[in-house]
This record gives sequence, C-alpha cells and structure tokens, in this order.
Amino acid sequence: MDPKNISNDLKSSERMPIMFIGHGNPMNAIEDNRYTKKWREMGKQLPRPQAILSISAHWLSRNGAKVTMMDKPKTIHDFRGFPQELFEQDYPAAGAPEYAKETQRLITSTGVAEDFGWGLDHGTWSVLVPMYPLADIPVYQLSIDYGKPPEYHYEIGQQLRALREKGVLIIGSGNLVHNLGVMQFHAEPYDWAVEFDKKMEEWMRSGDHRSIMNLDSMGELARLAHPTRDHFYPLLYVLGLQEPKDKLEFFNEGIDLGSVSMRSALLK
Repeated sequence: MDPKNISNDLKSSERMPIMFIGHGNPMNAIEDNRYTKKWREMGKQLPRPQAILSISAHWLSRNGAKVTMMDKPKTIHDFRGFPQELFEQDYPAAGAPEYAKETQRLITSTGVAEDFGWGLDHGTWSVLVPMYPLADIPVYQLSIDYGKPPEYHYEIGQQLRALREKGVLIIGSGNLVHNLGVMQFHAEPYDWAVEFDKKMEEWMRSGDHRSIMNLDSMGELARLAHPTRDHFYPLLYVLGLQEPKDKLEFFNEGIDLGSVSMRSALLK
C-alpha cells in the first residue's frame, strides 16, 4: 500500500476485512433467525472497526456519488407496510466526517459531493442492529450513482482500498438475487434464483470479476435475478476492494422468499 494514498490524520490499524451482506427483509432487524444469528457472531469475531462505511442498495444518486458528512446521522425507515415495532427502531451511531472526507479524497475517478440530509437507511442499520447493537462505532454511507456502468462502481471500490489500513470496515449491502415482484412467503427457491446464485458463487471463488460485471451476458437469467440493479451494484464495490491476498468465506447461503439470495461474503 502506497503510504501517500493514506491521510496521516487517521489512525492506522490492522488491515480490516470487507463484507458483502445480503440484507434481505427489513424484519431481520428485529427477528431472531439464522441470518441475524450469524450477523451477531460476525460482530463479535471481526476486528473492532474505528468506523464503518456502508454502501447500501437503498441510497441511489444521480450525476455523481455522495458521502454522508453529518455528526449524527438519522435512522431512515425507507419501507412501508411493516409492523410499528420496526418503525420504532433507532440506530443512534455517530457519523464519521473525518473518514468521509478521506473517502472523498481517495475517489479520484468521479466527483463526490458532501451530503448532510441522508442518514442510515435500512440496508445499513438492519444489519448493524444485530452486528453492533450498542451503536458505538461511527457509521457513514457512500451513495451509488445508479446511472453509471458496472466498471464505474468497481473502480471506486479499488480506490477505497487504503481505508482498510485505517480501521474502516467496508460493507456492501444488497443481495445476489433480488426480485421482489415474484417473492412468495414460505416458498421454495425458484430454479433461476438458485442457478444465478450458484453462478455468482462460482465466479467469486475463481476471482472472475469480469464475468460478474458483464451481467447482461446472462440474458434472461440476469433479468429475473435483478429486474433492477440496485441490490447488485454494492457487490461490485466489494469486489473492487478485494486484494489478491484476501481469503473468501461465504456465510448465510440460501434463498429467502423464493427470490432473494441471502448469500454473504467475508474477505480478509
């Protein structure tokens, strides 16, 4: 790592892991299930971060990326039709303006605007509630410029690698398969959902990032797995962050609601 790429203002640390988390149903924030059990385990087992950067499927921007700069990000309840208990959830973590400024500095391929109006969406806090229930680690978010091609997101991930040396746990929060239009409670997984999930696993294990980014080459299979790309793009940031010495571990494998892959990945 070139030390010139890292600000001297931030405390150095052991190299932090990176994660892609399939966050799935917002109810995971308040339920006790096999997914949340694993998230709790991860929070206890991982090195303690100095800050957490979340790149969530639920913060999309246009004409450039944004990074949250506020000291106290609000908890955003960006969903409808769920129990009142979920809307009452609050995740009062501090923000991380110094880390946000470093993130802004490291991204040279595009402009990154400062944001003071967003907060923490459920792609972020629904995972962090089980992982770090005390909300005692600063958290900030980087938006996804939805109009840009896969290579754009991958390149930003590459530019953020230096943050791993400064104690930042970077999480891409989405789903490897995400088609809410055909989801069914207590349903068996669709064959195409299983096929797409397995193909992603195969390419991730082999390090074939080019095939993953070339999603359109999968035709109808890709259109079924991702009618929109919002839950797919967070994966590309994590793949861009990956370094040759990283070891890949999968967890929470499985298809929920018939059409939502919960497969998650830890690289360390």
